[in-house]
Amino acid sequence: MTVASTLTVPTRPRTTHRPRRCPIATVAGSGSSTAQAQQFAESYVTEDLVLRTARSLAREVGLDAVTPGAGAALRLLAAAGNARAVVEIGTGTGVSGVWLLRGMRADGVLTTIDVEVEHQRIARRIFAEAGFAAGRTRIITGRALDVLPRLADGAYDLVFVDAEATGFHACVEAALRLLRPGGVLALNGVLAGGRIGDPAARDAETVTVRETIKAVRESEHWIPALLPVGHGVLAAVKC
Repeated sequence: MTVASTLTVPTRPRTTHRPRRCPIATVAGSGSSTAQAQQFAESYVTEDLVLRTARSLAREVGLDAVTPGAGAALRLLAAAGNARAVVEIGTGTGVSGVWLLRGMRADGVLTTIDVEVEHQRIARRIFAEAGFAAGRTRIITGRALDVLPRLADGAYDLVFVDAEATGFHACVEAALRLLRPGGVLALNGVLAGGRIGDPAARDAETVTVRETIKAVRESEHWIPALLPVGHGVLAAVKC
């Protein structure tokens, strides 16, 4: 008998392999509230003194400016598209305009439209305080639906709509004409104050928003995504 035959090989205890949990799923199921996550997303990119001032002035004149999260998304869209020519419908006090300009090319021009002269006066000052030369903005006073037909076809890289929901459909149609292929439409306020997903919400504003975003989703002219930032931003690339 050989020595090797007298040795016994110890048996290793059998182990049960448990499936590994995805770290993201673990975090998602940890009980963190959606509200907390949204608050974190909104504060992810901070605003400087110029933007905070513009936001404070918006509140003073009764405007609800885009949130920091939505502003950061606008800057991202402008930068990703290397935007040189942008149309903004709804100047306000310049909050969204500053975000857009900070994402655009250094030689880019923002064409911004609003019916309120006083709001645009504030915005002009904000743009200057943000360090943008006067030539970087073209500020037009008037109703968007009167001004948009005067703008050139296929000449713009991005169209941002921050207007009353009643004008959404007309603004989307105008954007389709104004944008170059590959240009981006950004439509603000598409969550309709949280009512967009409630079938029982049948007020005129919610119905209009719901019909508009459905039409964009089903159109062969757009590649859309709904971004749940701020009051909701529908982003769509023109095919």
